[in-house]
Amino acid sequence: MRSSQLFGKTLRQAPGDAENISHKLLTRAGFIQQIAAGIFSLQPLGNRSITKIRNIIREEMDRAGGQEINMPVIQPRDLWEESGRAETFVPPLATFEDRRERQMIIAPTHEETATAMARASVTSYRDLPFTIYQIQTKFRDETRPRGGLLRVREFEMKDAYSFDADEEGLERSFQAMVAAYKRIFKRCGLDVVMVDADSGGIGGKDSNEFVLLAESGDDTILMSDESDYAANVEKAEFIKKEFPIGNLCEVEEFATPDIKTIEALAKLEGVSRSKTAKAVFYSVDGEVVIVTIRGDYDVNETKLRNLLGGSVPRLATPEEVKAAGLVAGSASAVGLEGVKSIVDDSITMGSNYLAGANKEGFHLRNVNFPRDFKADILGDIAEAKKGYPSPDGKGKLIAKRGIELGHVFKLGNVYSSKMGARYTDEDGQQNDVLMGCYGIGIGRMLAAAVEAYHDDFGMVLPSAIAPYDIYLAGLNLEDADISGKAEMLYESLQDAGFDVLFDDRDAPPGVKFKDADLMGIPLRVVISSRSMGNGGVEVKARAEKESEIVSEPDVIEAVRKLLG
Repeated sequence: MRSSQLFGKTLRQAPGDAENISHKLLTRAGFIQQIAAGIFSLQPLGNRSITKIRNIIREEMDRAGGQEINMPVIQPRDLWEESGRAETFVPPLATFEDRRERQMIIAPTHEETATAMARASVTSYRDLPFTIYQIQTKFRDETRPRGGLLRVREFEMKDAYSFDADEEGLERSFQAMVAAYKRIFKRCGLDVVMVDADSGGIGGKDSNEFVLLAESGDDTILMSDESDYAANVEKAEFIKKEFPIGNLCEVEEFATPDIKTIEALAKLEGVSRSKTAKAVFYSVDGEVVIVTIRGDYDVNETKLRNLLGGSVPRLATPEEVKAAGLVAGSASAVGLEGVKSIVDDSITMGSNYLAGANKEGFHLRNVNFPRDFKADILGDIAEAKKGYPSPDGKGKLIAKRGIELGHVFKLGNVYSSKMGARYTDEDGQQNDVLMGCYGIGIGRMLAAAVEAYHDDFGMVLPSAIAPYDIYLAGLNLEDADISGKAEMLYESLQDAGFDVLFDDRDAPPGVKFKDADLMGIPLRVVISSRSMGNGGVEVKARAEKESEIVSEPDVIEAVRKLLG
């Protein structure tokens, strides 16, 4: 491709609304163009990089036994009613009504459609296992799209779905996808970590994310400083401190005028917050619930949601708390009737707590579980934080920011049981098909690569996903000899199998060099009167400061060596 024919222009200034470096550089380099909030067009350079990512993904999916399909972006809402996600998916589904007055959605994901495909084809255990995948457009109406391609509304995803007869088969399919994902990210030059993650709106009991560690990431990852434990903060666990449980003392009520917080209560009594039972109020499905957690910990709302079976909690308003007959600042689960009680298991690791008396200006000493209050649900809802002991007993947790690039799920029968995807086993019994789901954000991979690899001059893209291998800059092209040699070099580099962008523009050298750096193309080759006078052609790797002069006959070999 000749620069004089290339559609799209480089920009010297980034858009005013660009926050992340990838948004700035991809726009300035002419890779992407924003059409609306969270919606982008790929220009030729960007599309070439995305195509290379797609090709790597396809190769590894095929290698892992996947079969490529293509499912529609527009889906009937009926399918989502079957799965139960029509009203619960976040963000809310983008819907419209067709001319037949049928409710349709613009797909944010394709679990329902994949399950419908399977139930139409699978009847016997002999039809299993299999894995299907696609590279398809999705739409999620995010409230705050940001960061260019990092968080968008319309995006391209590789999503795959495995179908198996039993847990052993599901595990084999899952591990095959994990291995494929590791190869994909390695080939794309992205150094990712695999972390435990929450399944969120997709569902299933087990899932893992593949995360590129970067300060610009939206996700917080907690990692052990002495082991390979790593988890998204939404999922992360830790070893909770236990305190010896001695004699259970009698409950005492005492006056606490103007005491409204756990911190103030602990200070008043001269004890640590671990000796307090903190009450937090949430609204869940229109009802106020009381959550009790030890005062030295905070509630992880994702864990709470999972403990509630998927119901989304939000902090109750003061008006809701009052209407429920509760006393903010002096509340506890002690003696409460008619209010659902959720208790973190940290409460079982101590005794004789300070807690609210459910009376304005009063608290209680020596409150104990389960003697003095009950739990409708008991479990782990505590938020892990930096410095807490790693759950594997090795070291402490450290916090890093990251960008999620891929997510793999063991769905089990979450969809098949609701949507009737079943098979007949060898004994003639009907069973639910067991599913796995595996996603990669295509555009986000390109943006993440820019976040990871850039300098003050522009992108430094891994060669596997750069739009071109070589940026050939011709200088002094008004000289017929130089022009002729540049054309010959352009042809010979292409004949040798390299993707070449030939800057044949009538532009100053500085402009050409700045564009080469901005675009992040791995190798810059310059032919000019000066280079020829010095013995040949100037060759420079994008990531290196120094260039070298290579004789004309040796250029192909030198380029091949530098590109690996």
